[in-house]
Amino acid sequence: MLDVRRMQVLRAVVTSGSITVAAANLGYTPSAVSQQVAALEKQAGIPLLERVGRGVRPTEAGQLLSEHAAVISRQVAEAESALTDLRAGRTGLLSIRYFATAGATLVAPALARFRQDHPGIRVDLRMTDPQDPLAEVTEGRADLAVVVRPRDRRYEGIRFVHLLDDPYRAVLPAGHRLAAKRVLDLSDLADVPWVRGDGPGPCLDTVVDSCAAAGFSPDFVVDSEDYATAQGFVAAGLGISLVPAMGLANRHPGVVVRKVRGPEPVRVIHAAVRETSAGRPALRGLLAALRDPSTP
Repeated sequence: MLDVRRMQVLRAVVTSGSITVAAANLGYTPSAVSQQVAALEKQAGIPLLERVGRGVRPTEAGQLLSEHAAVISRQVAEAESALTDLRAGRTGLLSIRYFATAGATLVAPALARFRQDHPGIRVDLRMTDPQDPLAEVTEGRADLAVVVRPRDRRYEGIRFVHLLDDPYRAVLPAGHRLAAKRVLDLSDLADVPWVRGDGPGPCLDTVVDSCAAAGFSPDFVVDSEDYATAQGFVAAGLGISLVPAMGLANRHPGVVVRKVRGPEPVRVIHAAVRETSAGRPALRGLLAALRDPSTP
Protein backbone atom coordinates (compact mmCIF):
# COMPACT_ATOMS: atom_id res chain seq x y z
CA MET A 1 0.00 0.00 0.00
CA LEU A 2 1.28 3.46 -0.89
CA ASP A 3 2.19 5.75 1.98
CA VAL A 4 0.14 8.98 1.74
CA ARG A 5 2.70 11.00 3.70
CA ARG A 6 5.44 9.97 1.29
CA MET A 7 3.20 10.88 -1.64
CA GLN A 8 2.93 14.41 -0.21
CA VAL A 9 6.74 14.59 -0.01
CA LEU A 10 6.93 13.52 -3.65
CA ARG A 11 4.40 16.21 -4.57
CA ALA A 12 6.55 18.86 -2.86
CA VAL A 13 9.56 17.71 -4.90
CA VAL A 14 7.60 17.67 -8.17
CA THR A 15 6.10 21.10 -7.49
CA SER A 16 9.46 22.71 -6.67
CA GLY A 17 11.58 20.71 -9.14
CA SER A 18 14.25 20.29 -6.50
CA ILE A 19 14.85 17.99 -3.56
CA THR A 20 16.73 20.74 -1.75
CA VAL A 21 13.93 23.31 -2.17
CA ALA A 22 11.28 20.74 -1.23
CA ALA A 23 13.26 19.87 1.90
CA ALA A 24 13.41 23.54 2.89
CA ASN A 25 9.68 23.98 2.31
CA LEU A 26 8.85 20.91 4.34
CA GLY A 27 11.32 21.56 7.14
CA TYR A 28 13.22 18.34 6.38
CA THR A 29 16.83 17.66 5.39
CA PRO A 30 17.48 16.85 1.72
CA SER A 31 18.65 13.41 2.84
CA ALA A 32 15.31 12.75 4.60
CA VAL A 33 13.37 13.80 1.48
CA SER A 34 15.50 11.53 -0.71
CA GLN A 35 14.86 8.63 1.69
CA GLN A 36 11.11 9.23 1.62
CA VAL A 37 11.03 9.29 -2.17
CA ALA A 38 13.21 6.16 -2.36
CA ALA A 39 10.87 4.34 0.03
CA LEU A 40 7.87 5.38 -2.07
CA GLU A 41 9.60 4.17 -5.25
CA LYS A 42 10.12 0.81 -3.55
CA GLN A 43 6.43 0.65 -2.69
CA ALA A 44 5.42 1.68 -6.21
CA GLY A 45 7.88 -0.68 -7.89
CA ILE A 46 8.81 1.92 -10.48
CA PRO A 47 11.07 5.03 -10.66
CA LEU A 48 9.27 8.27 -9.75
CA LEU A 49 11.96 10.92 -10.37
CA GLU A 50 14.76 11.45 -12.86
CA ARG A 51 17.59 13.94 -12.67
CA VAL A 52 17.65 16.91 -15.05
CA GLY A 53 20.67 19.15 -14.65
CA ARG A 54 20.75 20.29 -11.02
CA GLY A 55 17.13 19.45 -10.45
CA VAL A 56 14.70 16.57 -10.86
CA ARG A 57 11.54 15.97 -12.77
CA PRO A 58 8.84 13.34 -12.35
CA THR A 59 8.60 10.24 -14.43
CA GLU A 60 5.14 9.38 -15.77
CA ALA A 61 4.52 7.38 -12.60
CA GLY A 62 5.83 10.23 -10.44
CA GLN A 63 3.52 12.70 -12.15
CA LEU A 64 0.59 10.35 -11.62
CA LEU A 65 1.24 9.96 -7.90
CA SER A 66 1.86 13.70 -7.51
CA GLU A 67 -1.52 14.48 -9.04
CA HIS A 68 -3.24 11.98 -6.74
CA ALA A 69 -1.41 13.50 -3.77
CA ALA A 70 -2.86 16.90 -4.73
CA VAL A 71 -6.36 15.40 -4.80
CA ILE A 72 -5.79 13.82 -1.40
CA SER A 73 -4.63 17.16 0.02
CA ARG A 74 -7.77 18.88 -1.21
CA GLN A 75 -9.96 16.12 0.22
CA VAL A 76 -8.22 16.29 3.58
CA ALA A 77 -8.64 20.08 3.65
CA GLU A 78 -12.34 19.70 2.79
CA ALA A 79 -12.75 17.06 5.49
CA GLU A 80 -11.10 19.32 8.07
CA SER A 81 -13.36 22.21 7.08
CA ALA A 82 -16.46 20.01 7.24
CA LEU A 83 -15.41 18.70 10.64
CA THR A 84 -14.88 22.25 11.91
CA ASP A 85 -18.39 23.19 10.76
CA LEU A 86 -19.83 20.10 12.42
CA ARG A 87 -18.05 20.77 15.73
CA ALA A 88 -19.26 24.38 15.66
CA GLY A 89 -22.87 23.34 15.02
CA ARG A 90 -23.06 24.90 11.56
CA THR A 91 -23.81 21.59 9.81
CA GLY A 92 -25.09 18.15 10.72
CA LEU A 93 -28.32 16.30 11.38
CA LEU A 94 -30.67 16.46 14.38
CA SER A 95 -33.28 13.76 14.86
CA ILE A 96 -36.23 15.13 16.83
CA ARG A 97 -39.35 13.38 18.07
CA TYR A 98 -42.47 15.05 19.46
CA PHE A 99 -46.04 14.29 20.52
CA ALA A 100 -49.09 15.64 18.72
CA THR A 101 -50.14 18.63 20.84
CA ALA A 102 -46.55 19.83 21.18
CA GLY A 103 -46.10 19.98 17.41
CA ALA A 104 -47.77 23.16 16.21
CA THR A 105 -47.67 24.99 19.55
CA LEU A 106 -44.14 24.30 20.78
CA VAL A 107 -41.94 22.50 18.25
CA ALA A 108 -42.87 24.38 15.06
CA PRO A 109 -42.11 27.93 16.35
CA ALA A 110 -38.99 26.68 18.12
CA LEU A 111 -37.67 25.16 14.89
CA ALA A 112 -38.40 28.37 13.00
CA ARG A 113 -36.24 30.28 15.49
CA PHE A 114 -33.57 27.57 15.45
CA ARG A 115 -33.21 27.64 11.66
CA GLN A 116 -32.55 31.37 11.67
CA ASP A 117 -29.31 30.71 13.56
CA HIS A 118 -28.53 27.23 12.21
CA PRO A 119 -29.52 27.18 8.52
CA GLY A 120 -27.05 24.40 7.73
CA ILE A 121 -28.53 21.86 10.16
CA ARG A 122 -30.78 19.20 8.65
CA VAL A 123 -33.70 18.14 10.83
CA ASP A 124 -35.32 14.71 10.92
CA LEU A 125 -38.68 15.45 12.57
CA ARG A 126 -41.19 12.73 13.40
CA MET A 127 -43.88 11.99 15.95
CA THR A 128 -43.10 9.73 18.89
CA ASP A 129 -44.61 6.31 19.40
CA PRO A 130 -47.48 6.88 21.88
CA GLN A 131 -46.78 3.51 23.49
CA ASP A 132 -43.10 4.30 24.13
CA PRO A 133 -42.23 7.94 23.34
CA LEU A 134 -38.65 7.57 24.56
CA ALA A 135 -37.74 4.42 22.63
CA GLU A 136 -35.87 6.13 19.79
CA VAL A 137 -33.85 8.30 22.15
CA THR A 138 -32.91 5.45 24.48
CA GLU A 139 -31.95 3.29 21.48
CA GLY A 140 -29.82 6.05 19.94
CA ARG A 141 -32.01 6.61 16.86
CA ALA A 142 -33.04 10.15 17.90
CA ASP A 143 -31.16 12.98 19.61
CA LEU A 144 -34.12 14.57 21.37
CA ALA A 145 -37.74 13.81 22.15
CA VAL A 146 -40.30 16.27 23.49
CA VAL A 147 -42.22 14.29 26.11
CA VAL A 148 -44.38 14.47 29.19
CA ARG A 149 -41.92 12.93 31.60
CA PRO A 150 -43.03 9.51 32.83
CA ARG A 151 -43.27 9.27 36.60
CA ASP A 152 -41.46 6.74 38.78
CA ARG A 153 -39.08 5.57 36.06
CA ARG A 154 -35.42 6.21 35.41
CA TYR A 155 -33.76 6.11 32.02
CA GLU A 156 -30.06 5.32 31.86
CA GLY A 157 -28.10 7.78 29.71
CA ILE A 158 -31.02 10.20 29.26
CA ARG A 159 -31.08 13.79 30.51
CA PHE A 160 -34.45 15.48 31.02
CA VAL A 161 -34.51 19.23 30.40
CA HIS A 162 -37.57 21.09 31.65
CA LEU A 163 -39.30 23.06 28.89
CA LEU A 164 -42.63 24.25 30.30
CA ASP A 165 -45.62 23.47 32.50
CA ASP A 166 -48.87 22.91 30.63
CA PRO A 167 -51.93 23.37 32.90
CA TYR A 168 -55.17 21.54 32.24
CA ARG A 169 -58.43 23.38 31.62
CA ALA A 170 -61.99 22.18 32.16
CA VAL A 171 -63.85 21.87 28.86
CA LEU A 172 -67.65 22.07 29.26
CA PRO A 173 -70.58 22.02 26.85
CA ALA A 174 -71.82 25.51 26.04
CA GLY A 175 -74.63 26.28 28.46
CA HIS A 176 -73.44 23.81 31.10
CA ARG A 177 -74.51 24.71 34.64
CA LEU A 178 -70.87 25.09 35.73
CA ALA A 179 -70.02 27.46 32.87
CA ALA A 180 -71.17 30.43 34.95
CA LYS A 181 -68.10 30.06 37.20
CA ARG A 182 -64.87 31.65 35.94
CA VAL A 183 -62.71 29.20 37.91
CA LEU A 184 -63.82 25.71 38.88
CA ASP A 185 -62.78 23.67 41.88
CA LEU A 186 -61.76 20.25 40.62
CA SER A 187 -64.24 18.73 43.06
CA ASP A 188 -67.05 20.49 41.14
CA LEU A 189 -66.47 17.88 38.43
CA ALA A 190 -66.78 14.85 40.72
CA ASP A 191 -70.40 13.98 39.91
CA VAL A 192 -70.52 14.56 36.16
CA PRO A 193 -69.69 12.19 33.28
CA TRP A 194 -66.25 12.59 31.74
CA VAL A 195 -64.79 12.33 28.26
CA ARG A 196 -61.25 10.99 28.31
CA GLY A 197 -58.94 12.92 26.04
CA ASP A 198 -55.72 11.08 26.89
CA GLY A 199 -54.68 7.52 26.33
CA PRO A 200 -52.88 5.60 29.07
CA GLY A 201 -49.65 7.28 30.07
CA PRO A 202 -48.25 10.24 31.99
CA CYS A 203 -50.88 12.72 30.70
CA LEU A 204 -53.78 10.60 31.92
CA ASP A 205 -51.87 9.89 35.14
CA THR A 206 -51.73 13.64 35.80
CA VAL A 207 -55.51 13.96 35.48
CA VAL A 208 -56.32 10.89 37.57
CA ASP A 209 -53.83 11.83 40.30
CA SER A 210 -55.22 15.36 40.55
CA CYS A 211 -58.77 14.02 40.83
CA ALA A 212 -57.63 11.64 43.56
CA ALA A 213 -56.12 14.60 45.42
CA ALA A 214 -59.52 16.30 45.16
CA GLY A 215 -61.19 13.23 46.63
CA PHE A 216 -62.76 11.42 43.67
CA SER A 217 -62.16 9.24 40.63
CA PRO A 218 -63.38 10.57 37.26
CA ASP A 219 -66.30 8.72 35.68
CA PHE A 220 -65.13 8.23 32.11
CA VAL A 221 -68.11 7.43 29.87
CA VAL A 222 -66.35 8.15 26.55
CA ASP A 223 -62.80 7.24 25.57
CA SER A 224 -61.07 9.52 23.08
CA GLU A 225 -57.30 9.59 22.69
CA ASP A 226 -57.44 12.87 20.78
CA TYR A 227 -58.22 16.31 22.24
CA ALA A 228 -60.04 17.62 19.18
CA THR A 229 -62.34 14.58 19.16
CA ALA A 230 -62.84 14.88 22.92
CA GLN A 231 -64.05 18.45 22.44
CA GLY A 232 -66.56 17.20 19.88
CA PHE A 233 -68.00 14.73 22.37
CA VAL A 234 -68.13 17.45 25.02
CA ALA A 235 -69.92 19.82 22.64
CA ALA A 236 -72.46 17.06 21.99
CA GLY A 237 -73.24 17.00 25.70
CA LEU A 238 -71.79 13.57 26.47
CA GLY A 239 -69.63 14.80 29.32
CA ILE A 240 -66.89 17.20 30.38
CA SER A 241 -63.16 16.85 29.88
CA LEU A 242 -59.85 18.13 31.10
CA VAL A 243 -57.61 19.25 28.24
CA PRO A 244 -54.13 20.80 28.56
CA ALA A 245 -53.83 24.37 27.37
CA MET A 246 -51.59 23.28 24.47
CA GLY A 247 -54.37 20.94 23.34
CA LEU A 248 -56.82 23.83 22.98
CA ALA A 249 -55.11 25.59 20.07
CA ASN A 250 -58.14 24.70 17.92
CA ARG A 251 -61.10 25.24 20.22
CA HIS A 252 -64.47 23.72 19.33
CA PRO A 253 -67.15 26.43 19.00
CA GLY A 254 -69.59 24.37 21.06
CA VAL A 255 -67.55 24.32 24.27
CA VAL A 256 -66.49 26.72 27.00
CA VAL A 257 -63.13 26.53 28.77
CA ARG A 258 -62.54 27.29 32.44
CA LYS A 259 -59.51 27.28 34.71
CA VAL A 260 -59.33 24.62 37.43
CA ARG A 261 -57.99 24.75 40.96
CA GLY A 262 -57.83 22.65 44.09
CA PRO A 263 -55.53 21.26 42.67
CA GLU A 264 -54.77 22.53 39.18
CA PRO A 265 -53.61 19.56 37.07
CA VAL A 266 -50.38 20.37 35.23
CA ARG A 267 -48.42 18.18 32.86
CA VAL A 268 -44.71 18.89 32.86
CA ILE A 269 -43.11 18.86 29.42
CA HIS A 270 -39.44 17.96 29.05
CA ALA A 271 -36.89 17.46 26.33
CA ALA A 272 -35.36 14.01 26.70
CA VAL A 273 -31.78 14.16 25.41
CA ARG A 274 -29.14 11.47 25.05
CA GLU A 275 -26.21 12.27 27.34
CA THR A 276 -23.81 11.52 24.49
CA SER A 277 -25.47 14.19 22.33
CA ALA A 278 -25.99 16.84 25.00
CA GLY A 279 -22.76 18.71 24.27
CA ARG A 280 -23.44 19.27 20.56
CA PRO A 281 -23.72 23.00 19.80
CA ALA A 282 -26.67 22.44 17.45
CA LEU A 283 -28.57 20.51 20.11
CA ARG A 284 -27.88 23.22 22.66
CA GLY A 285 -29.25 25.74 20.17
CA LEU A 286 -32.41 23.70 19.70
CA LEU A 287 -32.93 23.43 23.46
CA ALA A 288 -32.53 27.20 23.76
CA ALA A 289 -35.19 27.68 21.07
CA LEU A 290 -37.55 25.25 22.80
CA ARG A 291 -37.10 27.10 26.10
CA ASP A 292 -37.45 30.57 24.56
CA PRO A 293 -39.78 32.78 26.66
CA SER A 294 -41.88 33.49 23.56
CA THR A 295 -42.85 29.81 23.46
CA PRO A 296 -46.36 29.31 24.86
